[in-house]
Amino acid sequence: MGNSQNSLKKYWRKNITYLAILLSIWFIVSYGCGILFVDELDLIRIGGFKLGFWFAQQGSIYVFVVLIFIYVILMNKLDKKFEVDED
Repeated sequence: MGNSQNSLKKYWRKNITYLAILLSIWFIVSYGCGILFVDELDLIRIGGFKLGFWFAQQGSIYVFVVLIFIYVILMNKLDKKFEVDED
């Protein structure tokens, strides 16, 4: 039982690490690119729109969706590694 308890702690520690990293990336993209660095990013244009405006309106949402898919992939690998997958 002690070994499985230790394994469970490692599993959740890794899970929380993934969450912290992915949410940090999302925060940096949404807050940093959409608010803090908007003036610098507005110097670049994509499709006629300023990049800072694009990040504030669309970019952070797209990044969040991509991060969800990355989280699913990482968790599937982690589940298989710790033998807690549902397959």
